[in-house]
Amino acid sequence: TTAASSPALEHFTLNFTLTNLQYAADLDAPSSRRFTSTVKVINHYVDPLFKRSSISSAYVGCKAMRFRSGRKRDHTVVDAVCSYKKNVSLARFDREKVYQELNTMTNGATKLGHYSLEKTSLHVNG
Repeated sequence: TTAASSPALEHFTLNFTLTNLQYAADLDAPSSRRFTSTVKVINHYVDPLFKRSSISSAYVGCKAMRFRSGRKRDHTVVDAVCSYKKNVSLARFDREKVYQELNTMTNGATKLGHYSLEKTSLHVNG
């Protein structure tokens, strides 16, 4: 197939704060082992959520791009970019709906796998 006939990818941001992952400087370095392994774990927990969401048919994946220190020193903020195929099966990306689904699937934005989330820290595209 040619690039023109393949569906265009759309991107959105996903941000949240982990309250039980202490921020450390090596999370700033994309080449560090800690950064790489943390990205894998985050993806392991985030991917299944989107695969059970309203955008599951168009969902391509998420990648944690950056970790930064949260308001409290032992918290880590995750900044991720997620992608989906712009196609007819997804009428339009509804960030409110996706947020509500993620909020429900993370127990009111408090749990992501073995991580605890700061309740007010979950943001979808904003």
